[in-house]
Amino acid sequence: MSVSTLSSQDLADLGETHDLISLGMTADGLRRRLHGLSTTFVRVADVPVDDEPIRVPAAAGEIRILGTPVTTQSAAERVRAVVAEARGVPVSGFSLADLERMAAIERRTLRSVLEDLCAAGLELVADAPFDRLQDVRRSIEEVNISGLALARLTVHQWPGTGALALFKHVAEMQRRVGVVRAFAPLARVFNPAMPTTGFEDVRRVALARLVVDNIPSIQVDWSLYGPKLAQVVLTMGADDVDGVSAEDGQEGRRRAPLEEIRRNIRAAGQEPVERNGRFDAVDPVRPAPDVPAGRSSDAPHA
Repeated sequence: MSVSTLSSQDLADLGETHDLISLGMTADGLRRRLHGLSTTFVRVADVPVDDEPIRVPAAAGEIRILGTPVTTQSAAERVRAVVAEARGVPVSGFSLADLERMAAIERRTLRSVLEDLCAAGLELVADAPFDRLQDVRRSIEEVNISGLALARLTVHQWPGTGALALFKHVAEMQRRVGVVRAFAPLARVFNPAMPTTGFEDVRRVALARLVVDNIPSIQVDWSLYGPKLAQVVLTMGADDVDGVSAEDGQEGRRRAPLEEIRRNIRAAGQEPVERNGRFDAVDPVRPAPDVPAGRSSDAPHA
């Protein structure tokens, strides 16, 4: 059955199925038609919104300001400070839902808040939680109008309704705005009373790829969900990995985050493509120099 011929009833049946293999194969078929075997990933340097020192690893493809700003002025000041240290790396920051609330508290329009952040040097709003925004369509349109981009559409916490209904709403919103580049369908916050399982998480990713076929990338968060689940969902419809650490660590090249993400993507039968926060592919890191036979590149030198 071709993905393009899936009817509403087909999608309803897939939304209820427990046949994860068939669901995953169908989602993977669409993923391959959209992206081939390429899987993108981005290495992110997190910077707190407060006045802590700013450290930007050389490997970062995106610098992300984390936390809820107190005022627009303080947010803009922090953006300017981060941009000054960014060396041209794209700077993202803030939740669009938090910016909505801040605009309401300050009795300003959301657009004016976004324009101030854009003028300070912000390139991307870090995330837009679909289930927390007061006006999803209008707020995302304001991001675009203000000169910013949206890094990713997210789900903050799973509501009581099923995945199929939520994904249909997301697809309808995208048909209206047309600017969302990546959708991360797994919740950012876990409800202790309704914990998810790996089976449910994988099923949601596959269903998201099929229902939200008008958003280019389905994304999984490496730092939040870990390499094991990330590797599985890459075979079930996901094509982009967010939140890979930009720190190389002290455990040797083969165990560094860059090598780990590449190994996991290749183990899923795909080809890793590093990108930056603008979704531009970046030049791959040159391999380490050849090591004489009998010596591991991770072994300490005598």
